[in-house]
Amino acid sequence: MSGFLTTHVLDTARGCPAAGLAIALYHLDGSERTLIAEAVTNADGRTDTPILPVENFKTGSYELVFLAGDYLRHAGLAAEEPLFLDEVPIRFGMSDADAHYHVPLLLSPYGYSTYRGS
Repeated sequence: MSGFLTTHVLDTARGCPAAGLAIALYHLDGSERTLIAEAVTNADGRTDTPILPVENFKTGSYELVFLAGDYLRHAGLAAEEPLFLDEVPIRFGMSDADAHYHVPLLLSPYGYSTYRGS
């Protein structure tokens, strides 16, 4: 097995990487949700290392939770409480044990987008 998972966050409202955004990664098994990693984005909006490195990689269902609300508040992009977007969960599957999976988040205060990147 040589697969791994990376992510990054771009702030589309300001047109820059989203530095300092906390992320949690969960493994999903039926109704069970197990926290397996936490990270904070660097100045480039990426984690310093893969959020799920080769040595911990296994196929299955996962959820990345981006703590967008804290980032938006700190960046001065939050309007009134409660925020429209606070925690942004993205559930996805990884079926190829040898693939690099990249799940980015494009974020603004009122919307987000994701895709399978490279």
